[in-house]
Amino acid sequence: MSLALIHSRALDGLQAPPVQVEVHLANGLPSFTLVGLADTEVKEARERVRAALAACGHAFPHNKRVTVSLAPADLPKESGRFDLPIALGILAAEGLLDRARLDRCEFAGELSLGGALRPVRGALALALAAARDPAGRELVLPAACATRAARAQGIVVRAADDLAQVVQAMSPDCPSDDGSPGAPPDGLPRASAADGPPPALGPDLADVRGQASARRALEIAAAGQHHLLFVGPPGSGKSMLAQRLVGLLPPMDEDEALLSAALQGLEPGELQDSGGWARRPWRAPHHSASAVALVGGGAPPRPGEISLAHGGVLFLDELPEFPRSALEALREPMETGEIRIARAARSARYPAGFQLVAAMNPCPCGWLGARLAARGCRCTPDQIARYQGRLSGPLLDRIDLLVEVAALPPAQLLDGPPGEPSEAVRARVLQARARQQARQGGSNQVLQGQALDEACRLDAAARQLARQAAERLGWSARALHRALRVARTIADLAGQDTVDTGALAEALQYRRALPQAAN
Repeated sequence: MSLALIHSRALDGLQAPPVQVEVHLANGLPSFTLVGLADTEVKEARERVRAALAACGHAFPHNKRVTVSLAPADLPKESGRFDLPIALGILAAEGLLDRARLDRCEFAGELSLGGALRPVRGALALALAAARDPAGRELVLPAACATRAARAQGIVVRAADDLAQVVQAMSPDCPSDDGSPGAPPDGLPRASAADGPPPALGPDLADVRGQASARRALEIAAAGQHHLLFVGPPGSGKSMLAQRLVGLLPPMDEDEALLSAALQGLEPGELQDSGGWARRPWRAPHHSASAVALVGGGAPPRPGEISLAHGGVLFLDELPEFPRSALEALREPMETGEIRIARAARSARYPAGFQLVAAMNPCPCGWLGARLAARGCRCTPDQIARYQGRLSGPLLDRIDLLVEVAALPPAQLLDGPPGEPSEAVRARVLQARARQQARQGGSNQVLQGQALDEACRLDAAARQLARQAAERLGWSARALHRALRVARTIADLAGQDTVDTGALAEALQYRRALPQAAN
């Protein structure tokens, strides 16, 4: 009877709880049994491990009763990340590997039939969890995803190309780094994060001609991390403006970049470090996306677009065309900055600190309020009301800036001067963000309660203006507080310590109702 234990990790949302892979070889009828709440992908490891061991010159123990236990038994296990630990456990149980050396490492990797190691989802999440573990083990990963995981601080990540390389490094006759028994192997190179070029700013705001009001709103949204809605006829430049918001945002710090990269690594299509480190996310799902696609879900729960846009921008074009249930699901995350996905068997919590930028037409035909002579709206008031009614009042109440984007005449498009470049606007945004960081330790979007009262101190005239606007327009407490946050951002852009009447008056302009048909 032989028993071996290999350390690995599962993936539960952004958490990576430890898993002990126990392999037991015994005499009896030949069989392979895998226990421990394993999903279908994990159970299929038997055939992958069998072929991979044969490819690297080791025979699978066909004459033994093989039992593999993934502990703890009540933790769900999924994906092929346990292929490598299972293969190493079989060889260790046969006495072919150095158990002391295996005990000082954690392993994760999917095996091909030829023995090559394929990348696994959540490599950076695994590394961050292993770095917090007091055991201080090293992490062995496939080379394709080890570079991403190496960005975690406080842990050594080693890269391997195939099973044969790991087996050679874990064999008793392989030299170690310092020559001591059980020390980390010398046969596996340390992975290091590649320092690529700084992230590009993206499309330049200078490409946008005219649209002074929309450009100003875009600058305010970037400076205070406010949610923004563009309303205008087709082809007026709503999407073009929204695509330039990312280039106005400040660079990500190390913690933000790590969290964003860990979230991106949970996606099946983001297994490798494809560059773009510290680049703020830009997510633009199609309007046919479901509520699960936006907020996350499934079995096991996966992050949705709002979590993948954490620290960046979520752009929803053709906003009224999204399913009503999907839009209503955005309401709580827009307030709290996180989403908790609860299912019958499992639940997961993901960050969702996204900045919403949306665009829509004012009516079904799109030409309500257009000032072009050749265009006119043919929609009835009932059609316009039904179209705009797809957006609920609570959702619109959570959007700080509502800006009308007018269709420009051809003469202004062809002969008008280029707009102010993104670099100049970004410099003002960075100065405003620095003032907010020094004052309250975050953007104005997160101001609440007493912190909001202290940051948005109004003089007598501004307080009277705010009271009159809230009473006449029937604002809720949320709408009033959001207007005050926008006014605080406008004052920050102007370098003012207090919110005066001018800043408040400009903020009130951005809380207009949707355009209506003329009577």
